[in-house]
Amino acid sequence: MTTRIVSFVLFAALFASSASGQDFLKPCFGLPDHAELRAALIPIIRNFPGNAGLGFPVWATVVNRDGNVCAVVFSGASRGDQWPGSRVISAQKANTANAFSLNTFALSTANLYAATQPNGTLFGLQESNPVDVSVAYGGASEDYGRSGDPMVGKKIGGINVFGGGLPLYTSFGQLIGGLGISGETSCSDHIIAWKLRYALNLDNVPAAPAGNARDNMILDIPRTPQGLGASPSGFGHPRCSEESSDVIRDLPVTHPPGPLPPQ
Repeated sequence: MTTRIVSFVLFAALFASSASGQDFLKPCFGLPDHAELRAALIPIIRNFPGNAGLGFPVWATVVNRDGNVCAVVFSGASRGDQWPGSRVISAQKANTANAFSLNTFALSTANLYAATQPNGTLFGLQESNPVDVSVAYGGASEDYGRSGDPMVGKKIGGINVFGGGLPLYTSFGQLIGGLGISGETSCSDHIIAWKLRYALNLDNVPAAPAGNARDNMILDIPRTPQGLGASPSGFGHPRCSEESSDVIRDLPVTHPPGPLPPQ
């Protein structure tokens, strides 16, 4: 908690010291840069048993409220250590969480799974905002995941409807962007994203589908002899493993989101 309090103080001091508010007007103000994002991600990945996944390296992307990419990083030693396709998926997840959240209501990408399945109320959503392929695959491949990643400063677009994307809220409850993780199972991506958002102190999450658990993954889709059943909440996500389900249920306790914004 001490780290989170310090982060709040630093954020407030930065805002107060900004001459004529120019820093506040910068596109990625309040969001981590490349070095900060990677520094916060690496310790979480090193504790891979706690993420209930495969132990794979991952990609992480942050976008601002306008959907512009602010930072793209990988957790491995080199870009080839992660699934290459997960770079763009992480950006999709960041874009989705930002694009479908509000100051008053948060949606993780995991919360969108059930409604976007056939016969769901949001079926087809994943086709509605396609990735800009010139942004996703432009530039030199050797710059992918570096501070000069070609996606940075551009709008990536894209919709992703499984775990790993979370909206980002300041200590004051302001929605300022989204975070996406990809490279693990969808459940582990969600776990890593949740822990990373917590470490960045950008989790002052408002009302959300999971109630007091805010925008956590809701594991209420039953398995039937015919396959997956319907989500009673309408915001459910399939289970990946018993281990990951246990970790996910405990996230609001082990890594509790910040307080609700002032009413």
